[in-house]
Amino acid sequence: MWIRSLMAYRLSFVMSALGNFAVTAFDFAAILLMFSQVDRLGGYALAEVAFLYGASCTAFGLADLALGSMDRLGRRVRDGTLDTLLVRPAPVLAQVAADRFGLHRLGRLTQGALVLTYALVVLDIDWTPLKVLMVPLMLVSGAGIFAAVFMAGAAFQFVAQDAAEVQNAFTYGGTTLLQYPPTVFAKDLVRGVTFVLPLAFVNWLPALYVLGRPYPLDLPVWTAFAPPPVAVACLALAGLAWRAGLRSYRSTGS
Repeated sequence: MWIRSLMAYRLSFVMSALGNFAVTAFDFAAILLMFSQVDRLGGYALAEVAFLYGASCTAFGLADLALGSMDRLGRRVRDGTLDTLLVRPAPVLAQVAADRFGLHRLGRLTQGALVLTYALVVLDIDWTPLKVLMVPLMLVSGAGIFAAVFMAGAAFQFVAQDAAEVQNAFTYGGTTLLQYPPTVFAKDLVRGVTFVLPLAFVNWLPALYVLGRPYPLDLPVWTAFAPPPVAVACLALAGLAWRAGLRSYRSTGS
C-alpha cells in the first residue's frame, strides 16, 4: 500500500530517493576531505576505508530498508494506536516494519553499494575462494546484525516509549562508527563493539580478513567467519526481547 502511495507521485519519489542518496553521500565526502590532507587514516589507504564504508552502508541499507520504520513504534505505544495492529491477522513486527514503508531509502543502499563497488575495483586484493565468499556473507550477516539492533531498539520503546533517538544512536551511529578503521578508536571502544554489542562483526572482522590486515585485538583468524552465527544469535535475542516487550504492552489505559 505504501509503495503504491509513493508511486502515485513518481517525481516526488525520485527526488526523495536522490535526496537520500545525496545526504548519505556527505559521509563519504567527509572521508574524501580527510584524505585530501592525509595519505592514510589510521594506517589505512582511501580504497581500504572505502571498502569498510561501502560494506557498512550496504549492510545497514538493507536492514534500514526492511526495518527502518521501527522507530515509529514509540509513538504508537504512547497514543495507543498499536492496538489497531494487535487485532489484525498479521504479525505485529511485520506491520510495524511496513508502517509508512520508505522505498526512498534505496538511495542510501545504492550509494553504499556504489562505494563498495569502487573499492573492490581499485583495491589490489589477492583473491581466494574464501575471500570472494566473504563479501556477500559479510553484507547479509551485517544486515542481520543491524536488523537485530533495530528490533531490540523497538522492544526498548515498549518501556521507554520515547526512545527513537536512543535507538538511532546504535543504528545510524553504529554504521557511522564502522565506516572508519578500528585503529582510529580506543581499544576499549573496539572491545565494546566486539564483545558487548557485536557491531564489529558487520564489517571490521570480515573486511580486515579480505584486506589481509590484523585485527587490533589479536583475535584468531576464524572469528572473521563468525558473522553468520553472530547474526543468528543477535536476531534470536532481539526476537526474545521483542516478544517480551509486546507482552508487556498495556495500551494507554484511556
